[in-house]
Amino acid sequence: MPVSAAATRYSNALADVVTAAGSTIAPQDALAELRSFEAALGSPELRNALITPAVPPARKRAVVGRVGDVLGLSRISRNFLFVLIDHRRISEFSDVVNAFEQTLEQRLGFARAQVASASELTEEQRVALIAALEKASDKRLRAQFAVDASLIGGVVARIGSTVYDGSVRGQLQVLKRRLSAESS
Repeated sequence: MPVSAAATRYSNALADVVTAAGSTIAPQDALAELRSFEAALGSPELRNALITPAVPPARKRAVVGRVGDVLGLSRISRNFLFVLIDHRRISEFSDVVNAFEQTLEQRLGFARAQVASASELTEEQRVALIAALEKASDKRLRAQFAVDASLIGGVVARIGSTVYDGSVRGQLQVLKRRLSAESS
């Protein structure tokens, strides 16, 4: 899903702050804090209170301050949330956090891999697969694993726009193309 230009701008600004020399918070800690706040936004009452224009920004800041106390949010994370409230972007919070995570991964030299397998992979299989994909892609990877029941067997991995298809279905399609090319 594409990220909005606004979410990208806010995520880049926060990444600049947390990766700067002398930052009071580690980038991964900032991400963890934002994810904990995102979980709190699962409450419909809190989400509605922060999104509705009928609630004044000062009141929203007070609510975020109290939630921040409970969650133990750093000053940087709180200030970032205040900026989103002041600019009426809190409704895009999840998109901003996702963009922030992607920005951090890029700045720290990682790429995302989305891996679908026919059945759940063991930890050993995951480690071996990541090592093979890192070698093939020449990138450090952070993988998200999922089970895809439509696969007969094997694995399909997507890194950026590159797809590595090691599924039985993919192998059968390759075989079909070869056989049809030979019979022509």
